[in-house]
Amino acid sequence: MSENEKKTAGVRANKLPEHGPTDENGREILLSLKNVDITFGKGEDAVRAVQDASFDIYRGETFSLVGESGSGKTTIGRAVIRVNPLAKGEIDYKGVRISGKIPHSLDREVIRNIQMVFQDPAASLNERATVDYIISEGLYNFHLFENEADRVRKVEDMINAVGLLPEHLTRYPHEFSGGQRQRIGIARAMVMEPELVVADEPISALDVSVRAQVLNLMKKFQREKNLTYLFIAHDLSVVRFISDRIGVIYKGRIVEVADSEELFNFPLHPYTRSLISAIPIPDPQLEKNKVLFTYDPSVHDYSVEKPEFVCIGHNHWVYGNKKEIEEYRAVRDADVPLKAVTISNGAQPEHHTEVEDDIPVENITQPPVHDTGSVWYTVFSFLLPVLGILLGLLFKHFKHMRNFRACRKGAIAGFVVIAVIIVLFLLMLLLAVI
Repeated sequence: MSENEKKTAGVRANKLPEHGPTDENGREILLSLKNVDITFGKGEDAVRAVQDASFDIYRGETFSLVGESGSGKTTIGRAVIRVNPLAKGEIDYKGVRISGKIPHSLDREVIRNIQMVFQDPAASLNERATVDYIISEGLYNFHLFENEADRVRKVEDMINAVGLLPEHLTRYPHEFSGGQRQRIGIARAMVMEPELVVADEPISALDVSVRAQVLNLMKKFQREKNLTYLFIAHDLSVVRFISDRIGVIYKGRIVEVADSEELFNFPLHPYTRSLISAIPIPDPQLEKNKVLFTYDPSVHDYSVEKPEFVCIGHNHWVYGNKKEIEEYRAVRDADVPLKAVTISNGAQPEHHTEVEDDIPVENITQPPVHDTGSVWYTVFSFLLPVLGILLGLLFKHFKHMRNFRACRKGAIAGFVVIAVIIVLFLLMLLLAVI
């Protein structure tokens, strides 16, 4: 470990301090991710879901993580609550390392101080428990009430705060709609009075009419209890409303981090620009004539200069190589807001990319030349199903999916016929014996 890594590495402790470290501006760093890699699977099948992710979250702020589906947002959120193990790097809470193996006493403090609102409320609630017990479970485990009357009061106050009624406490999760179940999940997290809440798409299951109510409720909790949010979402219009700072993630890598208005005024990374251009405009005619900006990762040439995650000033971090960083810095220093959304003059909207028009684009939907799905493969696999299965797997390895399906179809039919013949033979044998 280098001297710089030693200075920034989280300390090992059995309990959390009252306050975390501060940055050069005097802000308390509540949560810090440092060069985090998260991998699923082993060997050749291993998938790097998150690559070299680094960012800080300050006390009392809402840090939003945005990106398309499968980009690694939820994976990071689950790593923060110690569900997903890290392959590399570390996660610090108040300057104390909470990733990897930690003492039991520290683990309990982390559970107590960091709560999560899950994306799927149906899967995250115990269907065999009443709402009263679901919300009270954390209170029981950490004994956060003086007596039974105090517990009942806390649960009823929380169920009222999220827009449900006390009579709902005796019911079970399957008796509620998806939006109501999500509010139960929010109540379960908030009743613990945590310092940090990881909110994974907390309003995605709610009706449009109550989304603003829940967001206002979360902001109210934040003001009253000095809560900190890691808000995971894909709806940038919502993110702009609730966030203090925003991190943009693409295929497991953080590509841009900035203050909310800074990011919307100066979306420097082309992927960020594409996300902003995809925000729907609440006007049918304008939306029809909107010119989309489509991100093409092939515009980056990292074969010579390796990219880095660099601060270009204004508390604005961008991922790129030296040449790109200089271009981003020049654009930002010009201090002219970038226009991520443009409207065409009645013409058909075009999909703009940063690829020149004369560069041929390969049609990735075109099957390989010899992937014909010939009927002879089906016949061969029907007559020799074992060899047909092996041949089909070989075709699948080389992406000849039509040939693979033909072999699979013939092999299945062959196995079925063989099975029927065996069954008939056994029946005849049984009748002969009788």
